Amino acid sequence: MLKLSRLLPSISGSRDCLRHSAAFSTATNNKYAAKGYTSNRIFAPYSVYKGKAAFSLSPCLPTFTKLDSGAVVVDRRGSMMMIFMHSIGERKYDWENKQRFALSATEVGSLISMGPQDSCEFFHDPSMLSSNAGQVRKSLSIKPHASSNGYFVSLTVVNNLLNTKDYLSVPVTTAEFAVMKTACSFALPHIMGWDRMTHQSGGTVGLQSKVEPPALDLEWDK
Repeated sequence: MLKLSRLLPSISGSRDCLRHSAAFSTATNNKYAAKGYTSNRIFAPYSVYKGKAAFSLSPCLPTFTKLDSGAVVVDRRGSMMMIFMHSIGERKYDWENKQRFALSATEVGSLISMGPQDSCEFFHDPSMLSSNAGQVRKSLSIKPHASSNGYFVSLTVVNNLLNTKDYLSVPVTTAEFAVMKTACSFALPHIMGWDRMTHQSGGTVGLQSKVEPPALDLEWDK
């Protein structure tokens, strides 16, 4: 594995340093591998570490099942997974109590299309269509910094069943946000499974979806 890191000046001009890193591996990510398919994929999370919190951004590929008829059905749609962690000391982060937010393809499109002064907010509720709607919910907001030289990427997790609320906010520079948008643009066809459709022998393979709406169940895993 190759790991790269870089120190950048703080948005606020304080003594704290901003750090981002990228890790690259050519190992197969079996947890998200398609059923009946084997291939080596490059897994390249992009991480931003700041004084009070950090987050990483990486693609979760869709999973498929090939039927006896030759058709391919989607078991779980892909997403861009964001994992947030609190700081527990200098250059130390709480990897045991992570918070996840899985961006769907449409939400990724909203992030990619953001302009310099645009903001966006996404809401997730695992029980939206049940009587427990609103009891557990997550919101991810991306808002421009007042000085227009970056953004605040913030996650709020409210669990009324456990009477808990968690809030994490990570300031990112304009350059770091540009990398996020570029990474999402590159990953978008992969989390949609389109690379599978166009790189099969014999031409394009039609996919039948049996997942509607997209299943972002990995977001709620602990």
